[in-house]
Amino acid sequence: MKGILAHFAMKHKNTILLALLVAGIALAFFTVSRTTTDKVVADHSRKAPSFEVADLGSGSKVSSADLQGKVVFVNFWASWCQPCKDEMSSVDQLYREKQSSKNFVMLTILYKDSPSNAVDLMKANGYSFPVYADVGENSARAFGVTGVPETYIIDKNGTLRKRVIGPAEWTAPEEKALIDALLKE
Repeated sequence: MKGILAHFAMKHKNTILLALLVAGIALAFFTVSRTTTDKVVADHSRKAPSFEVADLGSGSKVSSADLQGKVVFVNFWASWCQPCKDEMSSVDQLYREKQSSKNFVMLTILYKDSPSNAVDLMKANGYSFPVYADVGENSARAFGVTGVPETYIIDKNGTLRKRVIGPAEWTAPEEKALIDALLKE
């Protein structure tokens, strides 16, 4: 049996090497693509897109033009999204800590979800952060949202400073340090 395997290996050496090479490249591609899509740091030279959303509570509209000179935390989420629910407590805690800052604005925007479901979830968990409707999904398209949760942090100059795909711990020291640094700029 050993002789048969050795003969097969010698006869198909190039095929085996090629298969291993392809498998290695595929593994490397998967590893790199996976790490770059979980958490993405934005290009610091890209301006944030123009957008307009409506507050679920009051119906008043907020546009990107209204937010000049402010650090803006934009979070797309849905009540049916478990990873969104996983990060909501930290989103709410960040909001509670920063809501008194006149230079910080949090916009949590529903993505393909019912406003009544979102309101029910907010009430059930005692969350206080503001929720906005993305009428016609124009804001999601402008940002290039690929799924939820997806978060964007915009500096006072309207530059997109960070994009995070997937849930994050928004009360973590590094996240709070970024927001605090942007507030001081």
